[in-house]
Amino acid sequence: MYIYGKNPVMEAIKANKQIKKVFVQDNSEVLNKMQQFCLKNHLELTILSSSKLKELFGANHQGLVIEVNDYQYVALDDLLKTLKAKDNATVAILDGLEDPHNLGAIMRTADATAIDGIIIPKNRSVSLNATVAKVSTGAIEYVKVSKVTNLVQAINKLKDAGFWIVGLDMDGARDYKDYDYLGKTAIVIGSEGFGLSRLVKENCDLKISIPMLGHVTSLNASVSASIIFYEILRKRHQ
Repeated sequence: MYIYGKNPVMEAIKANKQIKKVFVQDNSEVLNKMQQFCLKNHLELTILSSSKLKELFGANHQGLVIEVNDYQYVALDDLLKTLKAKDNATVAILDGLEDPHNLGAIMRTADATAIDGIIIPKNRSVSLNATVAKVSTGAIEYVKVSKVTNLVQAINKLKDAGFWIVGLDMDGARDYKDYDYLGKTAIVIGSEGFGLSRLVKENCDLKISIPMLGHVTSLNASVSASIIFYEILRKRHQ
């Protein structure tokens, strides 16, 4: 997989991501720095023109691209083990999110607000890829992501581990500000076009909503996640 853009690349380096190759624009401000880095770490460095980088990796390369191994997911059982002793652990469950830009933005906010992990389904869902890495501006290196076969089964595991399952739904009976978010909490966020799927919605312990006073009936998934994540942060530190 390729990671492109200065911030995502630098975060991958800081996180000791296993790097295979490095591609740098011929007049990039980081050229000398990357030459020294590759020399020190015995990495293959390829210097290319901006147009060639664009041809190979798209327009958003920012003069720097690295090839790395695919991102590794965390098994749900392993994630839950790490959170067993954390009384106020918080995870986000993304039900059918398909836009990599949304996932990247959610990961960025999740890192900023200390969300402990993200759970996504294997089917009908975006996976960790180069676009997610770019949009997350490096957060992909720090936010744990678990990919599961069945979201309802995952929800039941979370319940067994003491999590309260809170679904974000436009028809939720409770305003998102009226919930305390104390204790272990799993926030369920639906897909961009369809919201929460029926079975996932039925297995939530309660449903909250974000008030909508204008003409549109829903918010972008990453915007909704940001609102909820920061409300959780506020409630726990007020």
